[in-house]
Amino acid sequence: MFNRYLLLTTLLLNSLAQAASTVDLGVSGQLTPSACEPSLSNGGVYDVGKIAAKDLNAHQPTRLPPHSLKLAIDCQASTLLALEPRDNRQGSSYSGDQSHSFGLGLINDNQRLGALNLSLDSAVADGVEMYTLISSGPTTWAPSTILSPHALSAFTPIRNVTVPAPVQQLSALLSIQPIIAPTDTLLLTKEAPIDGSVTLTVKYL
Repeated sequence: MFNRYLLLTTLLLNSLAQAASTVDLGVSGQLTPSACEPSLSNGGVYDVGKIAAKDLNAHQPTRLPPHSLKLAIDCQASTLLALEPRDNRQGSSYSGDQSHSFGLGLINDNQRLGALNLSLDSAVADGVEMYTLISSGPTTWAPSTILSPHALSAFTPIRNVTVPAPVQQLSALLSIQPIIAPTDTLLLTKEAPIDGSVTLTVKYL
């Protein structure tokens, strides 16, 4: 009687273990018939040139001259899209608000050289002035021209309407503001490269 009870208990435990050891995987998505190609003027490069350390602020960040590049997005058809910025120097931003800044690389292995702020201005799509939106959650958008490494940016033709609209041909100015950290936080005994790098990817919505 005891052996039969033990066998039943063992079978029940094995059944429960098998039921808890499986998980389902689903793959979902959509195929879009149109494709979009982004491009930047000047090959996407802003060369600030050589800057003497003595011309930088010792106790506060130094804002370098701002610059703009032309951003163009050309799609085969009207497409609902967003821009997804990626900081290729992640973790190197010297900024009080790192949620909206990109890094300029590290010097001396661990010193953050500065920060890079990006924004979109003067956006026009298919002959219509556009307003820039930024994602504040998976399905929510808010008006903002700022590009963030932690959010998507999209476009709408109606001010204060926070719903992205499809575009086919879009142009905008990508405004670039490099900032160098206070020199009293940096050991500048030799030339240090200013090494900001950002990838802009078209994400289909």
